[in-house]
Order: sequence, then structure tokens, then C-alpha cells
Amino acid sequence: MTANSKRIIFIGAGAVGSYLGGWLDYTGHDVMIIDPWAEQVEKIRSDGLTVGGPHETFVAHPKMYHLHENELVARQEKFDIGFVAMKAYDTRWAAHFIDPFVKPEGYIVSSQNCWTDPLIAAAVGAERAVGLVMSSISVAMWEAGKVERPGNTRRRDEGHDVFRAGEHDGSVSQRTRELIQMLDPIDAGRTTTNLWGERWAKLSQNSMGNPVVAVSDMGMSDLNKDARGRELQIRLAAECARVGLALGYKVEKFGGMDPKTWADSDRGDVYEELDGVMLAKAGGANWRPSMGQDVVKGRPTEINQMNGFVVAKAAEAGIDAPVNAAITEAIRAIDAGTLRPGKENIEAVLSRAGY
Repeated sequence: MTANSKRIIFIGAGAVGSYLGGWLDYTGHDVMIIDPWAEQVEKIRSDGLTVGGPHETFVAHPKMYHLHENELVARQEKFDIGFVAMKAYDTRWAAHFIDPFVKPEGYIVSSQNCWTDPLIAAAVGAERAVGLVMSSISVAMWEAGKVERPGNTRRRDEGHDVFRAGEHDGSVSQRTRELIQMLDPIDAGRTTTNLWGERWAKLSQNSMGNPVVAVSDMGMSDLNKDARGRELQIRLAAECARVGLALGYKVEKFGGMDPKTWADSDRGDVYEELDGVMLAKAGGANWRPSMGQDVVKGRPTEINQMNGFVVAKAAEAGIDAPVNAAITEAIRAIDAGTLRPGKENIEAVLSRAGY
């Protein structure tokens, strides 16, 4: 450790927690990760955490603890920073769990999908909570002790900032600058005064891609080769953009396009432009984002916190969101075991929504 090193604790050793935690350990911070997946904890304890991606593969050795070993953690020196890296539906208890282990002057970061920041603020206090939006980064963990990120280049090489750290009140603080500096070895980032606009953009990006992969059992490349697969993504993105804008958020670009462009996709010329953008991505990695991974693993999805949340907010704004409602219903059926993932579900969802 160096003078700038931090003591950092994660709750969650899934793909995101392992990737970030592995990198922070590798770059000299004192990292502890707590997770309920027993095999994961024991594998990393014995063999370390293999971290692969658009960089040289390395093995990190963060300290690993089982969830039930919290009493052992409580006896140790408190941490400077806590990361919540659990599924969105586990946010509330995870934030309460990690809070006592972080110094009173420390802070707790939501490194998650969906709209989790208010839940963490309610659990630990808004003054103690920092939002971290991770834009256009995919990571996967298919086996214990090994996490990977696709691609051959970092997003910074394409001029894209992956990490956006923001305070709930819109201020720029020393701790958000510190957080971005800590994450810089992983990829580019920036502080933001627009946490909610960034968060809604990320929610929109997730909502247009994650459930389509999950419902179809297709990877992103194959999905973007299919005309109706592209259409379902465009229709979902359009509703998300309209809802976010109606709620008054300054929604940032997502999917490479301005939210107003997505919102105007009912115009023929705009739809053709968006369809071309989606088709151009067909040559990319045939990757499965988090919800697609969850379905393959038989895990509960974040559909209620993702597209289901968009539907609820649409109702508040007096806007129809039939495509998000239809895909929410389909993924809930997959979660319940009454529907099997398959390409035919794309047509069924679009038809149910009137397209």
C-alpha cells in the first residue's frame, strides 16, 4: 500500500464486484469482498481472482469473507470506502449490512444497475452515499474465481468515459474526484453534476438490451442482425427516453444517440437512422449482458427494478409504455418458469405491445 491507498470493502463478489474489486486490489488498495456465494469465496481464498479483459490478464488476491463471517469483519479496522455491488433487489439490506464497517467520515458507493441510489441514501444517509454509473461496460462471471470483460481495447481508446461518479445533490466533491482517480487504471471516467440524468441513461441502456437478450436467448450480435430484434430494442429505448424526459431529467446519451432521437423513433426517417445504428453493431461481440447471464444461471432477474421501474414511472408521468410492460410480463414469466427463453418471444412481445 502507498500513501494514497484506501481500505475498501465490497458487499458482492459477482461480475461487477469482482472486476472492480480485483482491479483495486491489483493497483495497491487494501480490498475486502464479502459474498454469500461460498464457492466463490473459497476459490479466491485458495487460488486468487483471475481478471481478464482488454488488458493483460492478472490474478488479484483480495481478502474474501463469507456473509456469515461478519463478526470477524466487525473486529477489524473500519474501511474508507464501501461498495454495494449486489443485484438491485438486494440493495436495501446490503447497504444496511456494509454501513457499520465504513468509517463515519467514509462513503458508500452504489456500483449497480437500476435506480438504487435513493435506497442507499435511505439506508445510510444521502450525505454518505455516492452514485457510480458505469456506462457501456460489460463483465461476466461464469465460474468461481474468474471474471472477464469482452473486447480488445478499453473504451477510453474510443473517447468514451465509462465511469461517472456523482453526488446526490449535484455537487462536485473531493471524494468523487478521488473515486474517478482510483478507477482510472481500469478505464476512463469523469465526475458528474448530473447523477440522475446519467443514471436514467444507464437505466435506459440496460432496459433496451438486457431483457431482449434474456427473453430471446440470443447474444447481442445475433440480436442486432435480426430486424425484429433491433425493433424491440428501439421501441424499448424510445419509451425509456420519453419517460425520463417527461420526468424532467437531463438524460445523457445512451446507445450512442441523444435521448430525443430515441424518443422520436416513431418518425420513419428517425427509425431508419436508429435501425442503421443498431445494425452496425451486429459485428460486435455476441455478448450476454447481466440479465441474459442471470437467465442462463437460473437466477432471479432485475426486471422489476429495470423495465418494471420504467413502467411505474411512466404511469406517474401519464405516459404509455406498452413495450416495456410487455417485456416485463415476459421476463416475469421466465423467472416463474412458465415461459422458456427463445427467439419467438421477440415477436410475441412486440405483438402484445401493438407492433
